Amino acid sequence: MDTIQVMMSDDHLMVREGIKALLEIDGDIKIIAQANDGVECLRILEEVTPDVLLLDINMPKLDGLSVLETTKRNKPNVKIIILTIHNEIDYLYQAYEKGAIRIVKRGEKYIEPTLMPMLRERLDNKNLLSGKEERLSKREFEILKLVAVGMYNKEIADKLSISEKTVKNHMSSIFRKIKVSDRTQAAVYAIRNNYVKLD
Repeated sequence: MDTIQVMMSDDHLMVREGIKALLEIDGDIKIIAQANDGVECLRILEEVTPDVLLLDINMPKLDGLSVLETTKRNKPNVKIIILTIHNEIDYLYQAYEKGAIRIVKRGEKYIEPTLMPMLRERLDNKNLLSGKEERLSKREFEILKLVAVGMYNKEIADKLSISEKTVKNHMSSIFRKIKVSDRTQAAVYAIRNNYVKLD
């Protein structure tokens, strides 16, 4: 079996070391690079092309969704596993046991089974609310798209020439209208509804 080359991007060194030790047990998976933040991840990806990228969604300097967008555009053949929960080691152990990295390497999708009930509930709720959600204003829609590409409130304020307080007010309205509770959920909502293209 060919060795699967994996890169990790996570700002917690202990998490990376734990994942590395776990994945390299059998010898058919090799960690070829590690990054401490989103900016470093993209820099390293200019020099190496892993088969699979393990990507923490919450990273300093540049968040995982922004790294995902850039990587899909610049290196579309790199398969990506997003880490979205705090107990990454437990998650990766379960994913490892189920062969997730090999599944993703083959080009198939993998969702950790313990997350499926939440995903189904979210999709069911979206279907029930379809057509009933309040319509976003043009400005809210514009801000949501900027959130989805990883911009923070101050950056959005500077880009749109409005105050940071105004951005925060718009964000509160956006969260209420699309029925989410944080920026990550809002970004996922925007991507899922094709407000932002990742290809």
